[in-house]
Amino acid sequence: MNVLVTGGGGFVGSYLIDRLLARGYQVRSFGRSPQPALEQKGVEVICGELANPTDVREACVGMDAVFHVAAKAGVWGSWESFYQPNVIGTRNVLEACRTEGIARLVYTSTPSVVFNGQPIRGGGQEMPYGRNWLCHYAHTKAIAEQEALAANCDKLKVVALRPHLIFGPGDPHLLPRVIDSVKAGRLKIVGKGTNRVDVSYVDDVAAAHLNALDALESCNAGSCAGQAYFISQGEPVELWPWLNQVLEGLGHPPLSKRMPLGLAYAAGAIAECVWKVLAKSGEPPITRFVAVELAKDHYFDIEVANRDLGYKAAVDMETGLKATIEDLKARGF
Repeated sequence: MNVLVTGGGGFVGSYLIDRLLARGYQVRSFGRSPQPALEQKGVEVICGELANPTDVREACVGMDAVFHVAAKAGVWGSWESFYQPNVIGTRNVLEACRTEGIARLVYTSTPSVVFNGQPIRGGGQEMPYGRNWLCHYAHTKAIAEQEALAANCDKLKVVALRPHLIFGPGDPHLLPRVIDSVKAGRLKIVGKGTNRVDVSYVDDVAAAHLNALDALESCNAGSCAGQAYFISQGEPVELWPWLNQVLEGLGHPPLSKRMPLGLAYAAGAIAECVWKVLAKSGEPPITRFVAVELAKDHYFDIEVANRDLGYKAAVDMETGLKATIEDLKARGF
């Protein structure tokens, strides 16, 4: 089978490619920059921009299936900087799949598409898309996911996955950003500090993508095609004790200073205003979206993913955290 992975050089994409190669598939990666490490593994690498339809179509030529993993993530930036890769890029992938006769597409989404500013406790597929968006990433991913699922048909079967807070060896975003914030003295426990969240070990997320492809290829594809599934370890953690476990494992003092959610939210609003007015570079130290995410419950029902995709996390939390901490140590954190 010939398979394209957009964002193959990224965190999830690289784990997914390793699993695809282990199956004996012919793999092509599409991204913005060269990936010599992937080429050494026998992966064909094509460089281009998601927002360029010609680049995307070239990457899709001769493929049997596509994993659309690439996206611009983050909590700060202009609308256009998120809209072009996330929405226009997804439209280009969908059009290329149709033009090239590709029959299966697995789209990597995010639980942020159902963000509504409220606690989420065991939320399932019945949850509506979000509103009152506080960050362009969540908003543009919601638009893209809806368009991807709406494209599902007999000729192009589509499924979307929503992994939450992905961690593991090689993590370039989640925990390194936390550690940097701690070292800079910026991070405080927001709210009561008892909120529970889902986390997802990266290798299990990669496995979920293969499960989704297999489900689309099966005779029962109708049960998952056109659907979105939450993905996690299936055991919500208390966010702040979990982060402190990582920090202590790395030799950093645990977080103890606190900030009420209302104060954090107000600080985020002020910081966002300052960054916009002064056109400051980088991200504000806190945003309203981050304040809410740090203080409220966010965990989801993955039983439907187990039923339709056969997904169940294979890595227990202790093993995943140990491997992650050892990797962070090796990288100087």
